Amino acid sequence: MISGGQLAVDALIEKGVNKVFSLSGGHIFPFYECSEGSCLEIFATRHEQAAVFMAEAWGRMTRKPGVALVTAGPGFSNSISAIANAQMANSPLLLIAGVVGLRANEKLDLQDMRQLPVIEPLVKKTFCCQKTERIAEFIDLAYRTAASGRPGPVYLEIPIDIWSAQVEEGTVKRINTVTESRAVDLDKAHELLKLLESAEKPIFIAGSGAYYSGAEKEITEFIEKTGAPAFTSSSGRGVIPDTHPLCFEAASAIRPGAASDALKNADLIVLLGNRISLYYAYGDLLNPQAKLVQVDIHPEEIGRNRSIHLGIHGDVKALLSVLNRMISERGNAGELLRRFSPWVDFLKNQEREKKSFGALAWESKAVPAHHMRICAEVNRFMDREDDIVVSDGGDTQVWMAMTRTARRSGHYLDSGLFGCLGCGLPYALAAKLLYPEKRVCLVTGDGSIGFNFMEFETAIRKKLPVATVICNDQQWGMIRHSQEVKFGRFIKEGTEIGMVHYHKAVEALGGKGFLVENPEDIGPALEQAFAAEMPVCINVLTDPKPISPGSIALAMIGGVDVSKFIKGA
Repeated sequence: MISGGQLAVDALIEKGVNKVFSLSGGHIFPFYECSEGSCLEIFATRHEQAAVFMAEAWGRMTRKPGVALVTAGPGFSNSISAIANAQMANSPLLLIAGVVGLRANEKLDLQDMRQLPVIEPLVKKTFCCQKTERIAEFIDLAYRTAASGRPGPVYLEIPIDIWSAQVEEGTVKRINTVTESRAVDLDKAHELLKLLESAEKPIFIAGSGAYYSGAEKEITEFIEKTGAPAFTSSSGRGVIPDTHPLCFEAASAIRPGAASDALKNADLIVLLGNRISLYYAYGDLLNPQAKLVQVDIHPEEIGRNRSIHLGIHGDVKALLSVLNRMISERGNAGELLRRFSPWVDFLKNQEREKKSFGALAWESKAVPAHHMRICAEVNRFMDREDDIVVSDGGDTQVWMAMTRTARRSGHYLDSGLFGCLGCGLPYALAAKLLYPEKRVCLVTGDGSIGFNFMEFETAIRKKLPVATVICNDQQWGMIRHSQEVKFGRFIKEGTEIGMVHYHKAVEALGGKGFLVENPEDIGPALEQAFAAEMPVCINVLTDPKPISPGSIALAMIGGVDVSKFIKGA
């Protein structure tokens, strides 16, 4: 005989899962009991949201589904924001939840709620296992669904009496299937090369699809063969290092660099696993005269917000491998390199010019510190190829995205398009847990750090030495600034926080804390933080006045005209 809890533990181990992120509860006790003494570790957080955020970050960094386990009712509902974030970011994630027993349905049992209909719109697929002997089958199915095609979160719920029941092992079907699609449409690959050969100003933008397909080697080879300039976006940041001579960093019009000029002037724009979203003003930032090519593993994504001249449904890595072979066979790589050289030189000149303007903020000597000066100090200090930087918050996340040099894929994490606050500390802890030998630094706002602040206690308890830099402008900065842009004033309630000594709170929990009042002291504080080999909070007093592009974008919700403000700025 074997229990449902044991079947679940065995099925996850069979999938290669060695960490499950969770907060304990009565409706998942059988799993906890059966995991004791196994090679599967339950990592306990202080809040279910943090557990799911950690699983999401684990999935992003490993490119395999992270697994979170939550109890019924409030344990489940606490996970919803993190699940929605994972959906928008296309993060591979399996959420397993307990639920009241089948025999307790409609009896007003403890923590009873209809969970599956609540989460269904937020995940790739939902499953409910109602037969103990089928638990292994459902875990295999849910795990594969989270990982296949375009990654994303999947939900599996198991009633407590199904967890607890014993069944004969002979009735159990154990399935462990791995799926992978690498088919390439050769005709469309040829068509893409023809478009490239007739272009004068092409750009390639590698997004999350390039990252999840593991296309780092192939895309670097491709741009070196062709001489075509490239940008990266979302989870694709770092698939080509920002330091590569043909990589012009993030494909963000607000980042100091060549992106805005490239998007406006390119005659061929190739999106490699990259969605046409808010980041491109829903396509309005892309040259309307350019030929658009979109490569995506999810066919329904091709053509969102803009007409596409060539849509290619498939895996980015597989396509680039074929393109590299075709270019070698044609023997015209040198011709392409010469053709695109003036375009690359133009972009390099624009990049130098725009970065000289950005330096006004990056090198600001203002006291309190400008956000971008703080971010620049972190970027300068975290200069090793394997350093991991996490950002969280409203304005703070925007400033860090405008600053961070991505040297390696999977080593810069933020919430992404959903903009969910509170992810930063869980992401950073997951990164340190996965890569204990690497330096991990979180840069967060003073508003966002409050969401999962008690995960500092988790870091201390689990001995995860992460350095956290808090940009403390004593306000909900993005909210305040967007209200000032929109109304000409801010609404005091809901925008002011005031001075909070976060560093002292971390010290009270058993960590180490610093208060930094001058930007010149940020670098030395980081030196001390990483030398301390314990969780450290660096509380940096930050200038509350600078307005980020994110605040302006937020003010534009509802069709507000901010042209006068932008002109004045």
